[in-house]
Amino acid sequence: MGSFPRPLSHPLSKGPTPRVPIVRAMEFEFDAGQIPRHWFMGNAHVTALANALQLLFPEGERFFIRALRHYEDRVKDPLLYRRMRAFYGQEGRHGQAHERFFRVLEAQGYEIRSFLEWYKGVAYARIEKLAPPALRLATTAALEHFTALLGRNALSSDFLNFAHPTMAALMKWHAAEEIEHKSVAFDVFEAVDGRYSMRIAGLFVATLVLMWFWRAGTLHLLRQEEKLGTDLRASWEFAKNNPRLRLERKRRIRLFVRGFLEYMHPSFHPDNTNDAPLAENYLASIGRLDG
Repeated sequence: MGSFPRPLSHPLSKGPTPRVPIVRAMEFEFDAGQIPRHWFMGNAHVTALANALQLLFPEGERFFIRALRHYEDRVKDPLLYRRMRAFYGQEGRHGQAHERFFRVLEAQGYEIRSFLEWYKGVAYARIEKLAPPALRLATTAALEHFTALLGRNALSSDFLNFAHPTMAALMKWHAAEEIEHKSVAFDVFEAVDGRYSMRIAGLFVATLVLMWFWRAGTLHLLRQEEKLGTDLRASWEFAKNNPRLRLERKRRIRLFVRGFLEYMHPSFHPDNTNDAPLAENYLASIGRLDG
C-alpha cells in the first residue's frame, strides 16, 4: 500500500491548535428565470448528477449533526466541543442553501418530492434507526471524508467553470467549508470510540449509501427529461464522448480510489492531506475567509 504521511497539525490553523470552523451566512440568488434547466455544461446528464447531489445534502447534513450530537456529553475537550458546535452551524447553513434551490428545480418542471420522501424514509427512518450510534458516527466521519474529496476536486479543477455562476458559487462555498471542517467528525469518533473495525465499517456503509442514493436521485431526474423535451440520446452521447468530461471522470475516480485506500490505513487522519490552502484561497477570493 506504500507509506503514508503522519498527521499534520490542523492545516487551517496558524499553529498546532485546530481552528474552530467559521459559520458563514451566504446569500445565493436562486432564480428559476436565470438558472437554466441544464445549468451544467448545457447537458441533461451532467446536470442530473449535480442536481441529485443537491437533493441528498439537506437531510444528509441533518443526519451528520444528529450523529455527532448524540455524543456531546462524552466530548470533554473544550476545543473539540467548540468545533462540533461550529460544525453544526456550517452543516445547517449548507442544508438550508441547497433546500432553497429545490424551488428552482420544481419551477423547472422536476417532480422531486416523491424522491425526497423515499430517500428520507429509507435512509433515515429505517437505516439510521437500525444502526447503532457508533456506526452512525463512523459513517458520518467517512462521508465527511468523501465530501472533503469532492470539495478538493471542486476547488482544484476548473470543471465548475462550466456551471452556471450561481451554482458554481454555491458548490465552491460548500466545498471550501467541507475542507475546513473535514476532521471534526473524525476527531469526535476517535475521542468517543476509535475502534479501527468500526471506522472501516463506517467507510463501507458510507460508500454504499452514497453511491446508491446518488444514483437513485440521478435516475429519478433523468426519467423526467423526455417529458420535458430533452433528447436523452444526444445528451448521453455528449456526456459519454466529451473529452473534458472523460478527463473529469478519470480524475474523480482516481481521487476517490486513493481517498478510500488512504482511509483504510490505521494511521489515517483527515489532516494528513493539506488541502486547506484550496479552501483558504477560495474563501479569501470572495472576502469570506474570516466570516
